[in-house]
Amino acid sequence: MIIGVPAEITAYEGRVALTPAGARALTRAGHSVLVQEGAGDASGLTDDDYVRAGAELVPTPEEVWGRAEQLWKVQAPLEAEWPMMRAEQTLVAFLHLAANPKLGAALAQTGLTALALELVSDGHGALPLLTPMSEIAGRLAVQAGAMCLSHLHGGRGLLLGGATGVEPARVLILGGGVVGESAALAALGVGADVIVLDNRLPRLRAVDARLGGRAKTLFASTGNLERALGEADLVIGAALVPGARTPRLIRRDTLSLMKPGAGIVDVAVDQGGVAETTRPTTHAEPCYVVDGVVHSAVPNLPGAVPRTATFALQNVTLPYAQALADRGVWAAFSNDPGLHQALAVSEGQVHLAGAKSR
Repeated sequence: MIIGVPAEITAYEGRVALTPAGARALTRAGHSVLVQEGAGDASGLTDDDYVRAGAELVPTPEEVWGRAEQLWKVQAPLEAEWPMMRAEQTLVAFLHLAANPKLGAALAQTGLTALALELVSDGHGALPLLTPMSEIAGRLAVQAGAMCLSHLHGGRGLLLGGATGVEPARVLILGGGVVGESAALAALGVGADVIVLDNRLPRLRAVDARLGGRAKTLFASTGNLERALGEADLVIGAALVPGARTPRLIRRDTLSLMKPGAGIVDVAVDQGGVAETTRPTTHAEPCYVVDGVVHSAVPNLPGAVPRTATFALQNVTLPYAQALADRGVWAAFSNDPGLHQALAVSEGQVHLAGAKSR
């Protein structure tokens, strides 16, 4: 099998889909690995590291896409990459098609097979390949929130943890999954007052137990949400519906309930976002203001810490890369139904209900 790893071209994206250690494991199993020159630079992984691992360096993305049978990426292909896609290939990446039907249509038109890393299941309701990125994104969301609250970005001028004799900021987290729990842990760590809101009581009980009762939990009724929005200094959007668009929990008119200079960090932007006023931003210009509320919605938050994120991702993806290379896609599906859950596009069809119905 020929596995290709192109350099990511999304703005400020430093992750790479395969480390030299991963390349070594695949080449020792008899596979060929093509890595675009410089693909690992931002993660501190040099071209020489890949060569020593047995990978072949290629100078252009066209050569990677042109020769590879399986393409491993972090980010979904951008439009500049679409002409390089071929029907006989398998693409593996974080696709988030529910919020990007144009990409789904382009992949289907190409005729290739595409697997969405964010939808791989462990068979028990967890998403093992999304989990490490969600942990990192949740922690970074608190840092992004601190930026939103600073006066320099139009925020209320609050320090999350307050100061001696000054109360801390109140952080409302919408969603008690991996992102939400990680954000809560980070916010508590800097001394903020934290509320986690979710519509699943078992999840709220789990968050309460794991955080030792340090964060307050709140059931996600309309009344509770509106009251909590009015009291919050910072809101972190951490809701997720696998394979579908994130529900819009914050309408445009709801912003009037929030304090002037309050912040929203919408980690759910990959799936469309929790706020009606969410639009994707970049690490270079993360913040914008709507109706006095500072928004930040960077889709690739973990890209800001590429070395940590790349190694965290490889820890969980390598067994799947080996299975797909050794067995091929359809045989690997037969052996692992949880991997089959990630099938997003095949034979000209988009298979995600959320991508079709958005």
